[in-house]
Amino acid sequence: MASRGEAGPGRDDADSERGRERRAMVRQQLQARGIRDTAVLAAFAELPRHRFVPEAMQALAYADQALPIGGGQTISQPFVVAEMLELARVCPGARVLEVGTGSGYQAALLAEMGAQVHTIERLPALARRSRALLQALGYTEVALRQGDGSLGWPEAAPFDAILVAAGCPEPPPPPLLEQLAEGGRLVIPLEAGGYQELTVIIREGDAYRRERCEACAFVPLIGAHGWPESGA
Repeated sequence: MASRGEAGPGRDDADSERGRERRAMVRQQLQARGIRDTAVLAAFAELPRHRFVPEAMQALAYADQALPIGGGQTISQPFVVAEMLELARVCPGARVLEVGTGSGYQAALLAEMGAQVHTIERLPALARRSRALLQALGYTEVALRQGDGSLGWPEAAPFDAILVAAGCPEPPPPPLLEQLAEGGRLVIPLEAGGYQELTVIIREGDAYRRERCEACAFVPLIGAHGWPESGA
């Protein structure tokens, strides 16, 4: 679990305009659309999303939309992040791999939920920025690596959950499947036929069971088991 100050990163502004916007986001964008996992809802209520977006975009931090964070990347729409976390079924102490750190927001949410977080970001500038922000907010135990997320993090495996915040071509990256623990859940946007579908893959021994969820739209996963950079 991440080590944080007793007050937490969000409670200091709980009664401010940002705090009110954050609570409204939880009610109107998450609960109203069916998010029921209490740990997910509590993490969203606690974490100041505006700290994870560029200063010029902070007025839109709690809006129902994805926002650019630089490098052609985005911080996903709050509901999409919440849905992925709920599908992953993260419990306190769970070992979780995130592919695509981006702003660091989802990694911080996972830490709020008590997970042991390993996260990989392909772009060096984003990796540096997210590492600094996570440290500043007190998430000192989140392990962050810059590199090809489609290869996973084999020396830290197995993982109880793997969340991929980028669209991947079929088939899913073999290293990620191999790094799932028994019963582990891979939440990944898979692309086939010109559209992406959010998919959960559950490891059952040497077999993998799929649960297809819904259409989605993510930036492409670039890497050895994703899309080639020239085709992104």
